Amino acid sequence: MRTIDLNGTWTLAGPEGKTAGLEGFAVPSSMTVPGSLFSACLETGSSPDPFWRENERLYAALAAADWTLTRDFDLSPEIASRSLIELVFEGIDTLSEVYLNGAHIGNTADMHRTWKFNLAGLARPGKNTLTVRLLSPTAQMQAEQTRLPLPGGSGGQYPGFCHLRKAHSMSGWDWGPVLPDLGIWRPAYIALPEEVDIRDVYIVQTHSNRKGETADVELFARVRLRASAQAPGWKNLGLTVSATAPDGSEFSASCALADSAEKTFTGFETPGETCYEKTLALSIPRAMLWWPNGLGAQHLYDLTVVLSRNEGAGAQTLDEKKLRLGLRTLSVRRDADEWGESFAFEANGTAFFAMGADYVPEDSLIARNTRKRTERLVRSAAAARHNCIRVWGGANYPEDDFYDLCDEYGLVIWHDHMMACGVYELSPSFRENIVAEIIDNVKRVRHHASLGLWCGNNEQEEAWCSWGWSEKYSPALKADYIRLYEEILPALNRELDPETFYWLSSPSSGGSFFKPNAEERGDMHNWTVWHGLKPFTAYRECYSRFMSEFGIESFPSMKTIEAFTLPEDRNIFSPVMEAHQKCDSGNAKILHYISANYRYPRDFEALVYASQLIQAEGLRYGVEHWRRNRNGNRCMGAVYWQLNDCWPVASWASIDWYGRWKALHYMSRRFFAPVLLSACETGSSASLHVANETARDVSGTVLWRLIDESGSISGTTVLSAGSRAVRVPAWTDAEAVFLDFSDILADEYARRKAILYYSFVANDGELPAPDDSSVNSSVEGPFIEPGSRGSVLFVPPKHYEWKKETPTFAVADSGDRFEIRVSSAVCARSIELDTAGFDALFSDNYFDLAPGETAAVFVRKDEIWSDSPAEGTVLAVTAEQFARALKVRTVADIG
Repeated sequence: MRTIDLNGTWTLAGPEGKTAGLEGFAVPSSMTVPGSLFSACLETGSSPDPFWRENERLYAALAAADWTLTRDFDLSPEIASRSLIELVFEGIDTLSEVYLNGAHIGNTADMHRTWKFNLAGLARPGKNTLTVRLLSPTAQMQAEQTRLPLPGGSGGQYPGFCHLRKAHSMSGWDWGPVLPDLGIWRPAYIALPEEVDIRDVYIVQTHSNRKGETADVELFARVRLRASAQAPGWKNLGLTVSATAPDGSEFSASCALADSAEKTFTGFETPGETCYEKTLALSIPRAMLWWPNGLGAQHLYDLTVVLSRNEGAGAQTLDEKKLRLGLRTLSVRRDADEWGESFAFEANGTAFFAMGADYVPEDSLIARNTRKRTERLVRSAAAARHNCIRVWGGANYPEDDFYDLCDEYGLVIWHDHMMACGVYELSPSFRENIVAEIIDNVKRVRHHASLGLWCGNNEQEEAWCSWGWSEKYSPALKADYIRLYEEILPALNRELDPETFYWLSSPSSGGSFFKPNAEERGDMHNWTVWHGLKPFTAYRECYSRFMSEFGIESFPSMKTIEAFTLPEDRNIFSPVMEAHQKCDSGNAKILHYISANYRYPRDFEALVYASQLIQAEGLRYGVEHWRRNRNGNRCMGAVYWQLNDCWPVASWASIDWYGRWKALHYMSRRFFAPVLLSACETGSSASLHVANETARDVSGTVLWRLIDESGSISGTTVLSAGSRAVRVPAWTDAEAVFLDFSDILADEYARRKAILYYSFVANDGELPAPDDSSVNSSVEGPFIEPGSRGSVLFVPPKHYEWKKETPTFAVADSGDRFEIRVSSAVCARSIELDTAGFDALFSDNYFDLAPGETAAVFVRKDEIWSDSPAEGTVLAVTAEQFARALKVRTVADIG
């Protein structure tokens, strides 16, 4: 299909005369499309950075005004005379009026959908002027909220955001700023379709003769064709579907259309057009299968669908569509059992424990996101053993790059539709927009191997049942909820993507307002820890079938804090630090958990470090507990809140806005390890479990040592030690040994001096060898897989009698990486490695060492950055320079 590109420079005009609040902004006279108003102002270099200190509030004035974008384009007489000249906006944020040559051609009111306008009859040969008048989103929200007050959000949002089909988080969330941007945020162009073209392609797979990594696959390509009223018919038209395997093998199937295409009536056609459908079958014997991360390889096939006219000497291509496919089956298993009903992802016939985090926008100014930033984030998730990622519903449908990268790295997507924590009035126009945006995005995404399920919304069913909405708001609004999520969306899913599982809400037990956050079935959100201020151990009281949200906040790294503060701001109750904390009483809650676990921090940096430890340790309690309960598919998922940030902020993220891994992300690499040894301690006892999330049985030896180092540094006493041979079947958890130390740890004083170290050493060949992807470490001796060693205290860390001796280290140049050997003469807990003046990604961090142990940690030289991991400017340093910059601290240094 021919297109005319409308991206690039557009003229920008603001409100006439002086507008209050805009005095400090250098508003440019032009804007780049795709782009946004806020980004354009920032690019001048003379406007305030909304992420610096308290500048966020200044941007309200920009959002309160209307703005005009204009650009000219030329058309030839041939194009201007066409009956279909399709103006396409893949994304306008959000409210706009569109004009061509001064004539009004339409409005937009949904940033999540594609907008198309036929310019025939208005376009002229030569110069044409296109105008998009962007209307204030906040003015519209305020007017609609006055007309009909609706609840929504998690506190701090701009009132009325539920009235607009705009990313809800742009109006603020309990981790994000109020920055309701506006602009043409996705590509704009004029499409010039042929009389017959390909509208969309839907792929259905059937698998047989599955043997290990391969299966015989039959692909059915359902091709939907559009024919204009002027189309001459199907004579001489043909379709070809071809697939290229990762090894270069090619497969194809063709057919002549003649009159064999079937007319379809879906209600989605454009007036004056008719849609037809043709299905082609393509066989791929011994196909290489796609697997989630950690379960197998991510093989991807390139699929091309070509519509051609065979006339004269050769074939003329009229249209073509290219897709990249992973050949797999992916479903959700729900079986009745002794606990209720299971809820488990199943890939290629194998139910697996989903391990991952919730994904929010990568930048509050979403138009400036890049593939480089997205790849860094997705790669970091995969490196930390994640196999699942949940796209949260209060944001926007991500760019194609995100889905491509999830395919490549093996992250199964739990995909919310873009509705969250709000009540919607299902007016005819609202319904029209919802239907259009879902059609657009489901068709765009449905072919991706990583797509695991579609979910109607975030927390709305739970809100109607538990947040008081049923008592406060009209039955008509509740009826709108039922129509939207239990009638309209399921019908769309059946029509557009019947191969992908649809789930009504998160959390839910299956709909109809029946116990939407119950342990017995469906998925759960657990906020008793954090919002409910319960201790970490409360996670062990919850036996969810699939935990899709749980979390604890922490502060970002000191480098990140320094990027948005002045020295005098670095007090967690300063105006600036509170402006970068969006959760109600969030900083006080962080202090609550620090006080329950650690001594009073000696300074601000120690407090930041302690906050990351409580976050990492708290989530470890939860994940290890749920993995210990995966037998019989009782609990089959732990997806924590949240993976990333959209700006520099205190939040639940494991990776901050600059791409820096917090302690939690390093910890997730351990508690998401395919073979995990964990301890469940109670009083003076501990139960050691081995969880095996692999396709083969694993055997090896569990070792433990209970030590007391209350004497001199060299006087460590081994109170108890032992080993136990274990064999753990595939896809199960097994208790290796129960250790009762009640005779040794008879009182509180004895427990203050004791620490239990444990490890699992697999038999040769039972576990994969360590890779070299900057995410491995080992303690001297046999290789021990990260996640297969740890330690446990029998009192809070604040009550343990730590020896205050800093671990030592040596740095050596090992070709493409540095090797750091870290040693400790004493019990060293949560050893943090950091560098002054630059950033580095360590193969392991926030780990423990027993007295006399040495760990080898690696840093790849291409993962040392002069700015930040998100920006990714590689910095060349010597081993000596790295050693001088390296800083080490432990729990004993907190206070």
